[in-house]
Amino acid sequence: MTLRVLIVDDHPVFRSGLRGAVAAVAGAELVGEADNGAQAIALAQDCRPDVVLMDLQMDGISGVEATRRIRALLPDVAVLVLTMSDDDESVFAAVRAGASGYLLKGVGESEITAAIAAVARGEAVFGAGVARRLLDTVAGRSAAVPIPFPELTGREQQVLSLLASGVGNAGIASRLTVSPKTVRNTVSTILSKLNAVDRDEAIARARAAGLGA
Repeated sequence: MTLRVLIVDDHPVFRSGLRGAVAAVAGAELVGEADNGAQAIALAQDCRPDVVLMDLQMDGISGVEATRRIRALLPDVAVLVLTMSDDDESVFAAVRAGASGYLLKGVGESEITAAIAAVARGEAVFGAGVARRLLDTVAGRSAAVPIPFPELTGREQQVLSLLASGVGNAGIASRLTVSPKTVRNTVSTILSKLNAVDRDEAIARARAAGLGA
């Protein structure tokens, strides 16, 4: 059976390298390439890949958000993250978004090839350092548990949490002792940072991440 693979990365040279890795996987077929998150989501719907190789740092819609949307639209797709970002926030954001694997750029082609085949089989694949941090967190050894939506400021986190709890703008303004206009502006900023279509989407995602009552 053919293994359909979609590459998502904004660096042409790295995409070229990934083509070689895909070609080395038995039965794999490259069905598309995207250089940004929006294009990745559109191509995923058109091409129906089995595996998406996803960069995180891209202009516009981030790789994390693209992963979240692709997995929501196509739950059977496996997303393998290939990125330069090795910070805890990026790792946990990708996992929460539904990534099946997380490798750092710089690993060998053979490791990428093996990871593509593994996530296609339904396995989870993480580089050694990433896997260690995940295990430490699960075991309660992490110094600090990453918070949801690290791209938001503390105040924006507060507003999003209150929204997820069902509090309206007026109630949020009263609780935080700010003007309703400030709340409206903050909500707009939150929607922009999360690339959320509207308040309902932002609230749904916040609740899924454990915010709100």
